[in-house]
Amino acid sequence: LSTIFCVSGSNCHAASTINTIINPPSHARRNARKKFHSTFLLRGGGAAAVATTTSSTTASSSKTSSKPSLSLPTWSNKIIAGGTSRALAQALLYPIDALRTLAQTRDGRTLSDVGTKALLRGCAQTSSFALFTGAFQFGIFGLVNPKYGPLVASAAGAAGSCLVSVPQEVIKQRLVTGVYGSFREAVSMIWKAEGLAGFYSAWKPTVSRNVPFVVTTFTSRDVLKGKIVKYKERQRLRQRNDPTEGGGAGASSPVVVLTPLENIGIGIASALMAGVLTQPIDVVKTRMMTQAASTAMPYTSALDCASSILRTEGWKKLYSGFGQRSIYMCGLWGITFGLEPLMTSYLDEKKNK
Repeated sequence: LSTIFCVSGSNCHAASTINTIINPPSHARRNARKKFHSTFLLRGGGAAAVATTTSSTTASSSKTSSKPSLSLPTWSNKIIAGGTSRALAQALLYPIDALRTLAQTRDGRTLSDVGTKALLRGCAQTSSFALFTGAFQFGIFGLVNPKYGPLVASAAGAAGSCLVSVPQEVIKQRLVTGVYGSFREAVSMIWKAEGLAGFYSAWKPTVSRNVPFVVTTFTSRDVLKGKIVKYKERQRLRQRNDPTEGGGAGASSPVVVLTPLENIGIGIASALMAGVLTQPIDVVKTRMMTQAASTAMPYTSALDCASSILRTEGWKKLYSGFGQRSIYMCGLWGITFGLEPLMTSYLDEKKNK
């Protein structure tokens, strides 16, 4: 086009300008390309950065949301609280239970026969069994109770806990009566001489005692708790409707919660009722488990044991050791029922934080 302008005699300066615009020099083309690339990268890079950031955030969010929760179910708190409270209570009351065992032996052993060390022999090891005994009892009760009620739930909990409580009783009572000198010796000798069945000797009378005892204890607890709660609710309602005691139409009605002292009292009363009903079975169970400590002819069965006691010693012997057992069981279940709600509440609060 510039050539046409020049050939036609027109202004060559105008032609040069047109030529520069249409066909710029190489350095101008390079500068234009740099400017274009910078603008493109700035815009594209920003978009890429945003996209990358969004992608990273999305991925991070996805990872966070997909991370599985490790929280335990609510009923697991009952297992932990029930097991721990039972183990602590049994360890504290172990000497009293040792005296109860001695009072129920066939040959009437006393503390002078076995030594004072028998009061604590195997305490730590056998009390650790109670951790699992309590866990079975409270765990099964907590699972079954909402659907089948306290009667079935307590029976199932008692039967299930015998898997642990029977070996515990066998080892503990043989240690107390002096059959074995240590926990390790007891486990070793029972295993070598009797095998696994040796740890479950007298399991029938033990189950026959545990099931009615725990059923009576847990159902009594539920009945007593219900009566106390209803009484306290009536008291609260009376206060709420009485303006002179801070009540009135706008007064709130807080949830009724039993105090630890009330729970301890419920445990003591429940265990005392259960103890009266199951004491004869407890004597038969102890006699069967501690036969190795006596030189008399062994009993052939729990029925033989009970009939032999009635025939040769009289019915009162079936209530031997009742005082010691009452102190032990009332203390055991009083402490257990007092601590278990506190520990369950603590674990629930910790879980919800």
